[in-house]
Amino acid sequence: MRSLLLLILCPALFAAQPNVLILFSDDQGSADLSCQGSKDIPTPNIDSLAKNGVRCTQGYVSSCMCSPSRAGLLTGRSQSRFGHEINWEGRDDSGLRGLPVTEKTLADHLKAAGYRTGCVGKWHLGDVAKFHPKQRGFDEYFGHIGGSHDYFASKDGGKGATYALEGWDGKPFEFENEYLTDIKGRAACEFIRKGDAAKPWFLYVAFNAPHGPLQASEKYLSRFAGIADEKRRTYAAMVSALDDAVGAILGELKAQGALDNTLIFFLSDNGGPLDRNGSLNTPLSGEKGFMLEGGIRTPYLVQWKAKLPAGKVYEQPVSSLDISATALAAAKTEAPANLDGVNLIPYFIGEKEGRPHEALYWRMTARGIWAIRLGDWKLVTHNGWHEIPAAKPKPRLIHLASDPGELHDLSAKEPAKLAELQNAYNAWAAPLPEPLWTTDVSPEAVKARQERVKRQNMKK
Repeated sequence: MRSLLLLILCPALFAAQPNVLILFSDDQGSADLSCQGSKDIPTPNIDSLAKNGVRCTQGYVSSCMCSPSRAGLLTGRSQSRFGHEINWEGRDDSGLRGLPVTEKTLADHLKAAGYRTGCVGKWHLGDVAKFHPKQRGFDEYFGHIGGSHDYFASKDGGKGATYALEGWDGKPFEFENEYLTDIKGRAACEFIRKGDAAKPWFLYVAFNAPHGPLQASEKYLSRFAGIADEKRRTYAAMVSALDDAVGAILGELKAQGALDNTLIFFLSDNGGPLDRNGSLNTPLSGEKGFMLEGGIRTPYLVQWKAKLPAGKVYEQPVSSLDISATALAAAKTEAPANLDGVNLIPYFIGEKEGRPHEALYWRMTARGIWAIRLGDWKLVTHNGWHEIPAAKPKPRLIHLASDPGELHDLSAKEPAKLAELQNAYNAWAAPLPEPLWTTDVSPEAVKARQERVKRQNMKK
């Protein structure tokens, strides 16, 4: 009702609201863009976002793994606050695993503010109807619900086959002799093109490239004949396809006269998994599944030509959790008080000095991994998601400003700093609920855990 009254009384307010576009890649290495230093994978279209906007050199996501990272991105809240800390294997028809329906998404908030909302691509936030994008604030959806998808076949042929590609009409979208990344780019352009030019929109484009399976068409492979390693060559081809799709989307924005007043974010869901897909996180240590920088720092580009400076390099830590707060501020919509992110625009344009965040936190209880960054210091467990520790792992104290590769543990030399970070992390983690599911993903175990979390929340 409030949004409707504002629309009637203040149409100029809505005309001034920018479109919001999130371009989300999957398992992309932090070093695998030209603007991030890549020498063997040209990415001119994605690079243009840095050229015409802001490149954040210390851009973090809220998890080192696919599904929880998406939960944090779309809610603007640490997914640990609502128990969504880890992936699950294969398709889950139990309805027990997915982004809790008690959580509001950025799409929910922008839709209430008068935006048309759309989602293209990989969902990975729940497999049953109650978790579907159209139940989570999105008016329109084109994509696949599961975590992976074949690039050449209409149905997912990957591990734990899930769903066929779903078209705008909700029916299976059959394709043959096409490449999935191209299809997603085209679908995003369709959403932009068919809307009412007078109404702002929010579009979340979740590419599955360059996540496995490692597949690329000859069109893209032929661009990298000089890369001898087959895995790296295929990966490079997949990133190049991603870049072409981004170029098509930017071209459509320009054709519709919408490029200047669209707030665009580009980032990946986590760091590259290195040997598994041929990605590079250089010079960062670690990879997907680790709370080391290589698992949680990704490319992070922001463009809004009507508002933000061009070619700015921003060197303070920012988070994927900031996207909701930033987009809602740009849309002149009050953000919920429970968001963990902040509006980055004043920092980018110089209205605010200092760090947007003094502290950032990560937790994945099922694997015993966690981290805190406090200023230039970081306390982190070194084990990864696939390593279930036999004993409680000892965290390592890192001074990131002088040791971005996280090579030197200063715990013994800096006991006071070690205690400061450990205490700060403990204070953040203390009120968090149990994860809704962990390593035991049987329906009985998950349901019992969720009942415990409900009881815990009722006592607060």
